[in-house]
Amino acid sequence: MRTLLLGALLAAASLLSVPAQAADYQAGRHYVELNSPVPVSQPGKIEVVELFWYGCPHCYQFEPVLNAWASQLPEDVNFVRVPALFGGIWNTHGQLFITLEAMKVEPRVHDAIFAALHREGRKLATTKEMAEFLAGQGVDADAFLKTYNSFAVKGQMEKAKKLAMAYQVTGVPVLVVNGKYRLDLGSAGGPEQAVALADHLIARERANP
Repeated sequence: MRTLLLGALLAAASLLSVPAQAADYQAGRHYVELNSPVPVSQPGKIEVVELFWYGCPHCYQFEPVLNAWASQLPEDVNFVRVPALFGGIWNTHGQLFITLEAMKVEPRVHDAIFAALHREGRKLATTKEMAEFLAGQGVDADAFLKTYNSFAVKGQMEKAKKLAMAYQVTGVPVLVVNGKYRLDLGSAGGPEQAVALADHLIARERANP
């Protein structure tokens, strides 16, 4: 339902809107200013958080644009991915992401998971299926299963749930800039427009620390 709703918003945005210039960005239209700012994970840096789900087609389509943008961020910006945990398979895939982050796997493994779900039709809905798939990506299956069921990963799951609530997120993909501004592809006008808007909000935070 969340991805269907975002799809409708994206279609409307592409038909009815044009990319906003920096001077035209408006709170409540292109982004939401949170009533209660959320503390960042690295004080002293401007934080950009993406909330996503491996199974979300819009997140998959956003990946190339987002990765290229994130790779060129300056030193004073900290980019963080947080899985959206809305229950069921969302939580399963979120736990998969958090596990792989804890194991410090290479980015290509995350790319392979997106491709497996969206191009190969895999589900990756059980730990057995995930471990077998990851073994093919060079990830030790036993180490994966041990980490997946660890207290540390469960603790990060609780943290991710609390963050999504604090950001008031109801769908993905979403970007949150410095714990203050929330935007999505529909409100921004598309993937390229979303990162351009994020750049604008980063610049605002840099100018007004």
